[in-house]
Amino acid sequence: MSSRGDGFFPDEVVLQILSRLPMKSLFRSKTVCKLWYRLSSDKYFVQLYNELSVKNPMVLVEVSEASESKSSLICVDNLRGVSEFSLDFLKDRVKVRASCNGLLCCSSIPDKGVYYICNPMTREFRLLPRSRERPVTRFYPDGEAILVGLACDLSSQKFKVVLAGYHRSFGQRSDGTFICLVFDSESNKWRKFVSFQDDHFTHMNRNQVVFVNGSLHWLTGSCSCILVLDLDCDIWRKMPLPEQVGSVSAGNRIYLLESDGCLSVLQISDAWMNIWVLKDYEREEWHLVDRVSLRCIRGLVPGIFPISQTGECVFLATHKQVLVYQRNNRVWKEMYSVKNGSTLPLWFSAHAFRSTLFTCHY
Repeated sequence: MSSRGDGFFPDEVVLQILSRLPMKSLFRSKTVCKLWYRLSSDKYFVQLYNELSVKNPMVLVEVSEASESKSSLICVDNLRGVSEFSLDFLKDRVKVRASCNGLLCCSSIPDKGVYYICNPMTREFRLLPRSRERPVTRFYPDGEAILVGLACDLSSQKFKVVLAGYHRSFGQRSDGTFICLVFDSESNKWRKFVSFQDDHFTHMNRNQVVFVNGSLHWLTGSCSCILVLDLDCDIWRKMPLPEQVGSVSAGNRIYLLESDGCLSVLQISDAWMNIWVLKDYEREEWHLVDRVSLRCIRGLVPGIFPISQTGECVFLATHKQVLVYQRNNRVWKEMYSVKNGSTLPLWFSAHAFRSTLFTCHY
């Protein structure tokens, strides 16, 4: 790049300004000059843009109209408010199964076993090759993978997709055989390994898969531990929760999120929300970093679910609302509300999201 970006500002100043633009504004700026047009493929700028973007968590929710068969995706951004976008560029009816660092893993609704990886902001997508393993169509109980995970490495711009579930032979129940298929974007191939598991997972457990430290993490249905998949060596293991969390009951719910690159557990009771962060991953040392009073939203507590967070804020979804809690000034704010009838609660389809320039091409 030249030493002067536009005749007035040094290049670095221009890059710093552009790297803070929303994605739509960034792409509009590409028409200014050839230099700016090439920015979205410049490695330094992409890294700069992504480093800033991952610090700004968002919530992605699917809003479906009761009177229509189509649905739209709403992105709730703590800094820029609410925006709407579509996955119509996939030319298929899909549901979002996982989200990681700006990419979404979507499964085809009419065609089981078909998966897409896409960046909804840049509208790039990649159709994953079908696995040659026959058991992928025979996951127990309904033929679909119980766990779907997406692991996106921003530094290498590579990703992996995990489909895991209990295998069943035709006409028989599952015997606990747990099949895991892993797609590698670099090789464009699937690999398979088999283990034995006896855990079950709720809908929220499945949605809230966290990628940190080279591994994918799911909270088990009993909330007794965290199931970890190490993607470097294809090994499942179990990680304990903070000792003080206690057991799950009607008045004590537990959720798994990420917080600024660390694993985090949120415990919600009738009156309080405790936030734990795994400060030392290797030693499995949990720290209680915040204790939030829920008194001013008491009526919403039974149906509220944490979706995304940083050290500064927590996003939560209810049946018809997305709220944000600002941890610095301890203020609650409604960010989005469904104005008409929606067929499913917002929390049911909510995912943590970040807007990045992560590419999913070969």
